[in-house]
Amino acid sequence: MQEIEKHLKDLGIRPTAMRILIYQFMGSQNAAVSLSLVEENFDKSDRTTLYRTLKTFEDKGIVHQIDDGTGIPKYALCQHEHQAKKHSDLHLHFHCTHCNETICLTEHRIPQINLPDGFVPEDINMLIKGICDSCSG
Repeated sequence: MQEIEKHLKDLGIRPTAMRILIYQFMGSQNAAVSLSLVEENFDKSDRTTLYRTLKTFEDKGIVHQIDDGTGIPKYALCQHEHQAKKHSDLHLHFHCTHCNETICLTEHRIPQINLPDGFVPEDINMLIKGICDSCSG
């Protein structure tokens, strides 16, 4: 718990009890989670507080948001020591069409793409859809 508290302080985030609990929850997940799933696990908490915590974590590079094509943003804990406010988690994501889970494939990096002059990327998302190893057999 002290390690999480220090990490949050190092990023300029006040380590409230709720923020520490959400950080621990995010770290215990094997797949990306929606705000609704976070809300289910913190049923006595205000949805706005949970959302603001996720957005603060996203802004500070603790979590990244994933667009998996379902129309529901998912969040996953970043698996790096990056401390910048704005960053990109340039790895693949896999969305299982059977169980509806979205998984970060951090060992599979998205290659650098050279854009034409004048093009400024703001977000990169590479998603593979299919059936995960748990559902396939």
